[in-house]
Amino acid sequence: MLRRLPPLNAVRAFEAVARNGSVTRAARELSVTQGAVSRHVGTLEHWLDMKLFVRTQRGVELTAQGATYFRALRGALDQIDHATRQLQQSPDENLLRLKLPPTFAIRWLVPRLAAFHALHPGIDVQITTSHDRADFDREDIDACIHSEREPPAGPGFRKLVGEVLLPVCSPRLLERGPRLEQPGDLARHVLLCSLNRPNDWPAWLAAAGAPHVDGNSGLKFENAALAYQAAIDELGVMIAQRALVEDDLRSGRLAAPIALPLRTSGGYYLAYPPHRPRSARVAAFEDWIVREAQATGEG
Repeated sequence: MLRRLPPLNAVRAFEAVARNGSVTRAARELSVTQGAVSRHVGTLEHWLDMKLFVRTQRGVELTAQGATYFRALRGALDQIDHATRQLQQSPDENLLRLKLPPTFAIRWLVPRLAAFHALHPGIDVQITTSHDRADFDREDIDACIHSEREPPAGPGFRKLVGEVLLPVCSPRLLERGPRLEQPGDLARHVLLCSLNRPNDWPAWLAAAGAPHVDGNSGLKFENAALAYQAAIDELGVMIAQRALVEDDLRSGRLAAPIALPLRTSGGYYLAYPPHRPRSARVAAFEDWIVREAQATGEG
């Protein structure tokens, strides 16, 4: 079936005018005259049989139909731009580009990367941190790790570690008091948490039978890595994901005074684009990180 596409030069001119909000700026960007841009836009409006712009004292503004069309075209043109840049770049088969949440990177992956590099010295790892999932259609990312409250559906996901919540604090905080033996004792302590995970304390307190303790009080940090450091520095008690504080508990930097772990339905997942062939470097990373995750016992 043949696709009936509009004149592509006209589409390009329309997108430039809509994005710039000006025929003059669009013409300058496209290195053509204002008259040429106006003719292209007119051609597209005639082809679509609808007005895309209205003229105002300040220039041009999109009509409702024009705004809808612009949003759709912008996404398509972004994908064309991304695909073009990918083709123009010489592929580096030795570069593994990962995207993952900052706290997971700092507290779980980075301390283990030396082991991966020892096994695969020819693979260079490039890490980007973000709380957002990777958009494999628009980002130059080979694989990502992200947190999910529920198991994600569809192909391209592999569970790494489950989510077990547990209060932790510095042992020195326990030495100087106040007492911290029962869930209700938390009412006399400063509670620490991440702004990205506001429900952790209320969920744990409800499960522990201490709903009277205000789980929304205390100190809140931009990410959990800062909150964990605050707990080590004796600022209060952090509601931790156990997999992210194992090394601290083992070394004694942190203690878990109330042994009431709460397993949730959440977890961290490895994701890669299911519509692309899996590269050797991604396969090597997946095999390695799955073994590392299984060793934690938090599956």
